[in-house]
Parts: sequence; structure tokens; C-alpha cells
Amino acid sequence: MNDQPTGQLKAELLTVALEAARRAGALLRDGRPADLGVAATKTSPIDVVTEMDIAAERLITDFVGERRPDDGLLGEEGASRAGTSGVRWVIDPIDGTVNYLYGLPSWSVSIAAEAHGQTLVGVVEVPMRGETFRAVAGAGAHLGDRTIRVRPAPPFEQSLVGTGFSYLTERKVAQAEVVRALLPQVRDIRRGGSAAIDLCDVACGRLDGYYERGLNAWDYAAGDLIAREAGAHTGGRPGEPLSPDLAVAATPGFFGPLQSRLEALGAWHD
Repeated sequence: MNDQPTGQLKAELLTVALEAARRAGALLRDGRPADLGVAATKTSPIDVVTEMDIAAERLITDFVGERRPDDGLLGEEGASRAGTSGVRWVIDPIDGTVNYLYGLPSWSVSIAAEAHGQTLVGVVEVPMRGETFRAVAGAGAHLGDRTIRVRPAPPFEQSLVGTGFSYLTERKVAQAEVVRALLPQVRDIRRGGSAAIDLCDVACGRLDGYYERGLNAWDYAAGDLIAREAGAHTGGRPGEPLSPDLAVAATPGFFGPLQSRLEALGAWHD
């Protein structure tokens, strides 16, 4: 582990994350070709990778590598390096690739830095909103220069809940059944298409809660820290941490009821 004081290390990591996210966001916003197409697919024919995903991840990993050459890397598009410093960067160059492919604005760049299993810094850049969310462990969450906090807990039937869907047909069928049962019980459900943005929207009070099954670490690492530092509770199934099996984030008084309702509906099931 780096022998810098923890506060100094966090400040350095935040500086690197903010600049990497800013540069990648600018590349993606300003450099998107008019004829952007699919470069590859992953879990299914509709789970796509574009040339810009690959270019943005390369930009981020090159930038991080120049400034922190001993750190490890984990990126959605294949960046992987063990590192020797004890710090690992968890990178999603475009969270919301299908939105980006179609020219929809709800996509983001998500960058987190962790050490020994603890996320120290998280940055989510949302270029088409002109927004930068950031958090440092133990130091709160911010949107730009403004400190952000979650909303007060609403009655369950007055809650606005975000979610997302898998690219796997069988899992999507199960998720549709959960939505069918949950929708009449809440104010409404939103599906934005970027888990990182959804977690940040919980953090700044635009959503009361959010849940999704099938996320990967790069989808939620930065947004989870931002939500928690804004006062949200996050986790998976009751008694378990947030994980690919189930991710739940909500304002504290709403988290328990939402998690219990999702457990009863089998939201963790395929």
C-alpha cells in the first residue's frame, strides 16, 4: 500500500479520477462519429461495445498509468492489471452504451479507486447533463461544488424508484415480473439506462430508491460510494452487501421496506 497519509492519498486519487473522467467525457461528447456502430458484443447480441467505449477506456487507463503506474486496473472493456501499490482503479468508460449508441443523453463515465476492498474515491461524469458527481470516503458527496444528500423517506406508495434490465432474455423476463408486481405499489418506476447515474440520482434526491440485478463492479463502484456518502443505504439481499446478484440503494427510511419487498418478489432470481 502507498505510504502516503490516507488523506493525501485520497486527494491524489480524486484529482486523477476527476481529470481522467473529464477527458474521457469530452472525448465521448465531442468525438462521437455520426456513423457510430457496434464494434463487438458481450453477453448477448444486444449487449454492445462501440469503438468509443474502447477509445475512452484506453484514454483513462493511459492517463492513470502515467500518473499512478504501480496501481492495478479493472475496466469493463478488458483493462486488467494487478498492480503493486494496493490501489486498484475500477473503470466503466461508458455506462449506458446503448443510450450512447442511439444518441440518448443518459450515459456516463464511472471511475472508482479502491484499496484493500474499500472504495476510497468515486467520480461519475455525466457529460450531456454537464454534471460531475464525486465522493471521497468519509468526506461526503458532491455534485460539482455542491454537497448533496438523499431525500427524506417517502411513504412506500409515494416513492419514485429506478431500475435497469439485463441483456439476457431469460433474466429480463424475470425482471419484468418484478416490475409488474412492484409498479402498482409505488408512485412510478424509471429506467434510465445507466446504473451509475441512477445511483447518483438517489444520492442527490432525484430518486427515492434504485435496484437492479446483474451489475458488475465497474457499473456500481463509483456510484455506490457517492450514494453512501450522500446518506443512502446500499446493499443486496437482506444481510448481504451490494453485489452482481442484487444492488439496492435508497434513502435510509425507504431502504429496508424496498429491500424487503424485492426479497418477497424474488428480485434476485432469474
